[in-house]
Amino acid sequence: MPAVAMLSMHTSPLLQPGTGDAGGMNVFVRELAASLAQAGVSVRVYVRRDGPDQPDVVTVEPGFEVRHVTAGDQSLPKERLGDVVDRFADVVGADVAADGDVSAIHANYWLSGVAGHRLKHELGLPLVSTFHTLGRVKSATGDREPHRRAEAEAAVSGCSDLITAANSVEVTQLVDLYGANRERIELVAPGVDRAFFSPGDRAGARRALGLDGRPVVLFVGRLQPLKGATVAVEALAAMVRRDARLLLVGGPSGPGGPAELAALELAVERLGLSDRVVMVPPQPHHLLSTYYRAADACVVPSRSESFGLVALEAAACGIPVVASAVGGLTTLVRHGESGFLVKDRNPVEFAARLDSLLGNAGLAEAMGRAGMEVARRYAWSSTAGRLRRIYADLARRPALVECGA
Repeated sequence: MPAVAMLSMHTSPLLQPGTGDAGGMNVFVRELAASLAQAGVSVRVYVRRDGPDQPDVVTVEPGFEVRHVTAGDQSLPKERLGDVVDRFADVVGADVAADGDVSAIHANYWLSGVAGHRLKHELGLPLVSTFHTLGRVKSATGDREPHRRAEAEAAVSGCSDLITAANSVEVTQLVDLYGANRERIELVAPGVDRAFFSPGDRAGARRALGLDGRPVVLFVGRLQPLKGATVAVEALAAMVRRDARLLLVGGPSGPGGPAELAALELAVERLGLSDRVVMVPPQPHHLLSTYYRAADACVVPSRSESFGLVALEAAACGIPVVASAVGGLTTLVRHGESGFLVKDRNPVEFAARLDSLLGNAGLAEAMGRAGMEVARRYAWSSTAGRLRRIYADLARRPALVECGA
């Protein structure tokens, strides 16, 4: 099968999630590209060069390459990358044209979507778009997003040959907020690598992490207002169980990251939780399974979440999840069965749900088993299989010429 040009302009699958702008999308691109390569689809992932020592091409495994593109100053923050999208597209377009064997462009996030939209018309190739997050959704929940992002997402969604959505919630958002054509949207959910994320011995995991036998509540995510680490801290303070500790795994991210870290540290001190909150720097993705296995419960208090990879990974490890009732989390957590969903990110309700899990081992075990059943529906091989079929179908028909048609 011909190659696919996968655009991931603002962040590389080679980066460790939990640092800078690296998060669930990095895992998505890396795991998807690897699974596609194993299924016989050659994938070239194009990312913007943001360091002086990055080689032009990195072969991750046979059939999966990362190609670094020079586009603007390497130190440009994510918020200014819109200014160099055209330069990024120039280089990618020349490279794709020179290779001559690319059958489709797959853009991830809106910045790559802008580049992919242009290249689609210049090269006559079909465009598959995966937005990961949507600007209008984030704006509605309190995050400040540039107006041009929403305009770009609308334009890209109107001209994509196919849009992938992680779940039915995202399908509705694309149709209602952007006027996307439902017939050109296909459900393609991320997966979970069960070779790493599976149940294990809790006591052994705690010994490996140097933890004692006290109950553990786990938060995994970048430290930014969107992810709600401060909500997790406030929930810990409101819990009846005073012996529980909170592990916060992740680092500051985005322009609000340093302020969020400062607010987090201030909240820990103000609430007298210095001996019960453990800050853990970002971990290599495959090592997170030890943290999940060490936990009694995983807390995901995000303001918005298009999918919710942390909730899925925790469930795959047999750990019950207490999450905000938003976005994709509502499709991953079965309220009252595999965990709990909390409205309005209320720390007191998060605390009550966590107390119920820590105080009832039978309930926690039953919810963990139910979560494992949910997680079994998600596999990267299945994700890659769906996209392999999509790429093949698109290659057999002309790319859309009229946007919005």
